[in-house]
Amino acid sequence: MAREERVYSEAEVRERLAQELPGWEYRDGWLRRTYITPGFAHTLLLANAIGYVAEAAWHHPDLTLGYAKLTVKLQTHSARGITDKDFELARRIEEIALWRPPEGSALPGYPKNWVRPENR
Repeated sequence: MAREERVYSEAEVRERLAQELPGWEYRDGWLRRTYITPGFAHTLLLANAIGYVAEAAWHHPDLTLGYAKLTVKLQTHSARGITDKDFELARRIEEIALWRPPEGSALPGYPKNWVRPENR
């Protein structure tokens, strides 16, 4: 039997976003975040990385792709709202999308512009 999930109110969602996921927004019942990429190949790479993690988690975002832009939308469809699943996957997506080798790493990091959050 499936466990009923707690659906957060709009005020609770906004509070959690401010505390846990600054840069993400709540609009029209969805958690949203747009990332700017260096170009289409990087957009596809990011979409695939997010898709891989989402499939492993068995919780799937809606993705909108453009040439150098990817928008992520999260909502627990079965609960018709925002649940802990959405916050947890959003945190993981943020880690993946914005990850860079740490300072002092043996990894040099991509030498040009990399994925960044869209400024609003």
